[in-house]
Amino acid sequence: MNRQDFDYQLPAELIAQHPAQQRSSSRLLQLGRVSGEISHRQFTDLLELVESNDLLVFNDTRVIPARLFGEKDTGGKVEVLIERLTGGTRGIAQIRASKAPKAGAEIRLPEGLALKVIDRIDDMYLIESVGEMSLPMILQAVGHIPLPPYIERGDEQEDRERYQTVYSKREGAVAAPTAGLHFDEVLLEKLADKGAQFAFVTLHVGAGTFQPVRVDDLAEHVMHSEYAEVSSQVCNQVRETKARGGRVIAIGTTAVRCLETASPAPGWIEPYYGDTELFITPGYRFKNVDAMLTNFHLPESTLLMLVSAFAGVDNTKAAYSAAIAEQYRFYSYGDATFIS
Repeated sequence: MNRQDFDYQLPAELIAQHPAQQRSSSRLLQLGRVSGEISHRQFTDLLELVESNDLLVFNDTRVIPARLFGEKDTGGKVEVLIERLTGGTRGIAQIRASKAPKAGAEIRLPEGLALKVIDRIDDMYLIESVGEMSLPMILQAVGHIPLPPYIERGDEQEDRERYQTVYSKREGAVAAPTAGLHFDEVLLEKLADKGAQFAFVTLHVGAGTFQPVRVDDLAEHVMHSEYAEVSSQVCNQVRETKARGGRVIAIGTTAVRCLETASPAPGWIEPYYGDTELFITPGYRFKNVDAMLTNFHLPESTLLMLVSAFAGVDNTKAAYSAAIAEQYRFYSYGDATFIS
């Protein structure tokens, strides 16, 4: 298939610039994976859609304040976006400056802090913290929450909480697994009381999730790499769910990619620890995911291609057209879709 097959026109005013007043007050579009039937609901209706023998699989990654603003020795402005932490003092980063920095160059940050450029790695840089503070400590001190480029404002104090899921635990993402942003403690407790089981995988979402597909032929696209973990406990939970006739419901495309990366064949899943470059497009045969909760995604994005693979291209197009007509809120801070 071609990139243009996943294009659509979205009015700019439907791009959510702030989170909903309450996490679970979002709207929910329900889409039948086979029938294509569409229903318009509230997010709290998920309690009716999840059965007592289902397994909800969440991504427990936590967003780090990965955006840094500094300057070179010459006074030129520099923006650093940490893509991945690689140790206590080092990380891989994108650097935006008027001129590409060279190895050995220092970047001055607020509060007397600094980074050093160690080496260039393709279109990114290996950087290191200068002084006694580790790189994570520097991020906590002067870093900013890396809001997506379509949110046309600077990060604010509320983003420190709202651009995190309430169950986030493993620090390392530079973008939130946004399907999980709709859950609050009350709804999670009600789902547990109903008998639904919870499992937690980890995928540290990278900035590449926002990179557009630049080739027309999808077979030529090189998927960005992200670190993923699927534990033996999660594998056992998936097997037990299948055995009792329940559904494995992935909360977000990142949970889908974790589960499918760890699934060599239908009904088979094994522990996985490492990078994943799994690129799911229409024609892919899903091996363990039975239903999915996800937000609305950018045109021509790998995430929209994954959703189209799961729900069908025509069903997905119809759902997006209906969501636009009904004035749903789109993207990271927007509304959600439940596909089953």
